[in-house]
Amino acid sequence: MPSNLLFIMSDEHNPRILGAAGNPIIHSPNLDRLAARGLSFTDAVCNSPICVPSRASFATGRYVHEIGYWDNAHPYEGRVTGWGHRLIANGHQVISIGKLHYRREGDPNGFSREVMPLHVVDGIGDVLGSVRPDLPVRESVRDLADELGPGESSYAKYDRDITDAAIAWLNRDAPRYRDKPWVLFVSLVEPHFPLVALPEFYELYAKTKFPTPAMYATGERPDHPFIQAMRRCMNYDSYFTPETMQRALANYYGMVSHLDHLIGRILAALDSSGLAGNTRVIYTSDHGDNLGTRGLWGKSTMFKESVGVPLIMAGPGVPQGVTCDRPVSLVDCHQTILQTAGLELTAEDRERPGRCLLDIARGDIGERVVLSEYHAVGALTGSFMIRTGRWKYVHYVDMPPMLFDVIADPEERHDLGRDPRHAADVASCEKALRSVVDPEAVSARALRDQAAKIAAYGGRDAVIRRGTFGRSPIPGEAPVYR
Repeated sequence: MPSNLLFIMSDEHNPRILGAAGNPIIHSPNLDRLAARGLSFTDAVCNSPICVPSRASFATGRYVHEIGYWDNAHPYEGRVTGWGHRLIANGHQVISIGKLHYRREGDPNGFSREVMPLHVVDGIGDVLGSVRPDLPVRESVRDLADELGPGESSYAKYDRDITDAAIAWLNRDAPRYRDKPWVLFVSLVEPHFPLVALPEFYELYAKTKFPTPAMYATGERPDHPFIQAMRRCMNYDSYFTPETMQRALANYYGMVSHLDHLIGRILAALDSSGLAGNTRVIYTSDHGDNLGTRGLWGKSTMFKESVGVPLIMAGPGVPQGVTCDRPVSLVDCHQTILQTAGLELTAEDRERPGRCLLDIARGDIGERVVLSEYHAVGALTGSFMIRTGRWKYVHYVDMPPMLFDVIADPEERHDLGRDPRHAADVASCEKALRSVVDPEAVSARALRDQAAKIAAYGGRDAVIRRGTFGRSPIPGEAPVYR
């Protein structure tokens, strides 16, 4: 039966920081209840662990290398159509409230209406992130350790405004659209840094003694050249002390709890509207956050903390209290959203790499390769991750690969990529990757496009002098360059 869809996306939610995922510290009762009455995917990933490319893949149901939105200076502008365009063309209301991080309002972004959208700065974004492979040091990274809460942040206020607008739409507008199912896309910003939690949510964790992040000791950190180069470019950890790391984690957890509180308000409004019985809910994030694991902060890596995302689905026709450990990614939302609204999939829809999440959970979809890729800030070369069977394989162009047995080693502590005993497994995974993408050709194309972008803004030196902003400002707020 076709149904409405309330799709909630957060920004930078590490999938391990969720009660339903087994985290014993986090207070996330609303998301936990959603998982208890729905379907949770325990091995979900984004298609690029940074905002703009991830959201472009989600919008279009296509991989980054298919669409060319490489980094945060190549924003989505509607050139490649996606699920929103298909729904609008078939008479459905598709409303967005909150962060999109596309080029600008007024582009054909696939929404009937955008409410208080956050787009990239000046329609341009972060050109400094396109400067590669000769990576400049990002001076703005020190802000992560310097700007710690508790306190009020513009992101927390923006998220409250987004929540209020979503509740108003559910109460006022949603009941008017009875002819065809609607989609309401609510996009919250937390727990994206700055790590400033509202005091009442920070206090939930102020006295918590957080364990030291896994593999944090210098001798435990990956010695891979790609990761070493990323750490030199974005050396967040050099600005942390043991005390500030504890405060950082308390603030991040507090932000997740505030996010959970706001989601609870939205779900309560859906219930009170009388539309919950005919509305599915999906919750996910655009990517995760390393949170100090392996001495890394922010996103941009293919470790689960960064490339992984929470993904929960509930509502009519969705199995209750079920977990699915099959690998999935955000491009799978394309077919899922269309089928939720009752649209028949076209040949073009079926040609896209995603598959309906419900079909995957039912076991109707056979083994397949799930892909994520990264060509953005801090990347010395193109990186490509696949999940297939028990393996996570990460291919770095002109660098050694990584290989993890995610069944025996779910925390990804033991890289088998250079272990001669696993040479056959590496070769098999590389063959699977190349059945989906030509990594060398794609990496070269990304670098060419980024070089052209840099030239358009005056060249490498001019882009570096201009600097960048630590985070995208909310609507009406000016970016702060450094």
